[in-house]
Amino acid sequence: MEFNLIITGVGGQGGLTLSRIVGNAAMSEGYNVRIGETLGMSQRYGSVLSYLRFGEEVYSPLIEEGEANLMLALEPAEALRNARFLGKGSAAVINAYPIHTATTLVGKEKYPDLEEIRNALGRICPVHMMNFQEEADRINPRTLGVLMLGYAYGKGLIPLRKESLLEGIRLTLKEKLWELNFKALERGIELAKD
Repeated sequence: MEFNLIITGVGGQGGLTLSRIVGNAAMSEGYNVRIGETLGMSQRYGSVLSYLRFGEEVYSPLIEEGEANLMLALEPAEALRNARFLGKGSAAVINAYPIHTATTLVGKEKYPDLEEIRNALGRICPVHMMNFQEEADRINPRTLGVLMLGYAYGKGLIPLRKESLLEGIRLTLKEKLWELNFKALERGIELAKD
C-alpha cells in the first residue's frame, strides 16, 4: 500500500499543520511517512505545497506528476496551479473560497472563475468543491484543513481510520485545540454524507 497526498494553499491557512496531522495519523497505523514542503513562500498569502506519502515502503517525499491519490486544496487557484499532480486515479477536495493575492487585487492578474477551476480539474479527476471555509468559520476559521480532512475521510478518499485521524490531531496540536478540531473533523464527515 502506498498513498500520495498533495496539500496546497497559501501561507496562513494551516496546510503545513495539516500535513503533520495526517503524517502523525499514518504513523500511528504503522506506516512509513515522508513529507516534503515548499516553505519559501509560507508567509501569509504565498503559495504553500506539501507532499505527503505513506505506505509500507516509502523512501522519498516527492510525488510525480499525475500520481497524487488525493489533493486537499485549501485555496482554489492553488488547486489549479498544482493540477499537474492529478491523474485519472486522483480525487481533489477543493475549498471554494478564493484568497486574492496582491497581483489580482491590483489587476495585474485575473483570478480564475470558480466554475472554470472546477471544470478544468474535473476533466482530470473527480472534484469535490464547496465553501469549506464558511463551514470552518462556524467552528473556528483555523479548523479549515481538519474539516476538509474529515470530508475526505467521509467520502472514503483517505485510507486511514478515524481513530488515527483523532490521534494525529492529539499528537500535533496543543491540548486546548483538540476539541475544536475533533468537532471540525466530525463536521467534515457529516458534510460528506449530505
